[in-house]
Amino acid sequence: MDKILVLDFGGQYSQLIARRVRELRVYSELIPYDTPIEQIKERKPCGLIFSGSPSSLVKNKNNKAPLISTEIFNLNVPILGICYGMQMIAYLLGGKITASGNNEFGRTNVNLDLKSTLFNGLRQNEICWMSHKDSVSVLPKNFKVIASTPSLPIAGFENDKGDIFGIQFHPEVIHTPSGMEILKNFLFKICGCLPTWTMVSIIESQVEIIRNQVKDGNIICALSGGVDSTVAAVLVNKAVGKKLTCIFVDHGLLRYGEEEQVIKTFKKNFKINLVYINAKERFLLKLKDIVDPEQKRKIIGNEFIRVFEEQAKKIKHVEYLVQGTLYSDVIESGTRDAAKIKSHHNVAGLPKDMQIKLIEPLRQLFKDEVRKIGIELGLPEEIVRRQPFPGPGLAIRIIGDVTEERLEILKKADKIVIDEIKRAGLYEKIWQSFAILPIIKSVGVMGDERTYAYPIVIRAVSSEDAMTADWVKLPYEVLERMSNRIINEVQGVNRVVYDISSKPPSTIEWE
Repeated sequence: MDKILVLDFGGQYSQLIARRVRELRVYSELIPYDTPIEQIKERKPCGLIFSGSPSSLVKNKNNKAPLISTEIFNLNVPILGICYGMQMIAYLLGGKITASGNNEFGRTNVNLDLKSTLFNGLRQNEICWMSHKDSVSVLPKNFKVIASTPSLPIAGFENDKGDIFGIQFHPEVIHTPSGMEILKNFLFKICGCLPTWTMVSIIESQVEIIRNQVKDGNIICALSGGVDSTVAAVLVNKAVGKKLTCIFVDHGLLRYGEEEQVIKTFKKNFKINLVYINAKERFLLKLKDIVDPEQKRKIIGNEFIRVFEEQAKKIKHVEYLVQGTLYSDVIESGTRDAAKIKSHHNVAGLPKDMQIKLIEPLRQLFKDEVRKIGIELGLPEEIVRRQPFPGPGLAIRIIGDVTEERLEILKKADKIVIDEIKRAGLYEKIWQSFAILPIIKSVGVMGDERTYAYPIVIRAVSSEDAMTADWVKLPYEVLERMSNRIINEVQGVNRVVYDISSKPPSTIEWE
């Protein structure tokens, strides 16, 4: 299978570059910028893409700006540098980088040299997305300009051989309308890739990997009933069949009626062994008086593993636990080149001394890719299109310590939110909708009497992959019905508010 390696220099769009390549049906991997040259060579890429970076080659104090060895230019594979990636190519090959003085952020008109294969089929003037302070002021030897803007003479370059390119703008973002055409030209016309990376190929490769890992042993799967864990379970079942046992742990932090629904749906649609574990008291005891969200996530992640380890001992020859971990979970939990946003319970929340090995067949995929795999595997729409629900459950939607009384309030309010979203025909049109319970109280009036009760926050967002999200402009009549029902039907609530913040700067969940 043809492969593109995206070298990550810490740019905000690094993951998006790899994702766009995959959308064009070419397999891509995001790897650290300082991956040894020998390892890169061993992977036999058809091409390399250098990402952007918050670093500056102009203000390179103490040589802290990330750089690679010039040996990479001897691999004889095409290279595309984006933003900082372009500047670094110029820097390493003898060009000059300066602080432009005319910073460019946002949409910009770019003039393209249509003789360049990189811009084949585009118009001479295109809109692009810029985000930079530094720029290339002097070209390296044997390079020529292929793009410019009114304030930037060198917005793109290529070498005489036509196998090393740099562009100062970002083709991977939707704000560059012809960005995908530029990436197509690089992949297919310059690198000679074939579009062979499909959902079927992902399934086939994972099935082979899992069979080789498990061999003659048995395996268990952490099932929550959501799309990620269900897709992971069905994929692993395709690989090992009766060797798989799914374990559904009810930690008491599920939505209203969730336990019955998961068991009913799973048994109806899949012929896979399912074990139900009621661990409500166990989890709530561990969470008693815990307020810090990072601590909550780690306690829940740790306790999940302990339950699975106990269950694994009851089944002979179990070495592996399947999780539906996604790439967005990994990135938000913090990697070497990405800051930690929050510790996902199934990544950074795992205990260091766990006695069971992990299999995570979806770890390099985004949510939309997982849904496509689910469809390919024949999962019903009711599962594939289900809105995401966090593994720590309602514990991270109660902003404060978790009690049974607060869980009951939140479960009832959340059910009303979902009911009204479905009633309005919006459930499958938005990414996520739910209720949040902040542990604060305010004064209200009910039946001519003073109340002092909790507020409920309603959150609804649109997104493609959970890496970014916009708040949804719900119709006033939908919000009104939610508010009226919650205040009238949920005891202990006297106020309803709507969260109108996007990600970034906020996150989708409050904790």
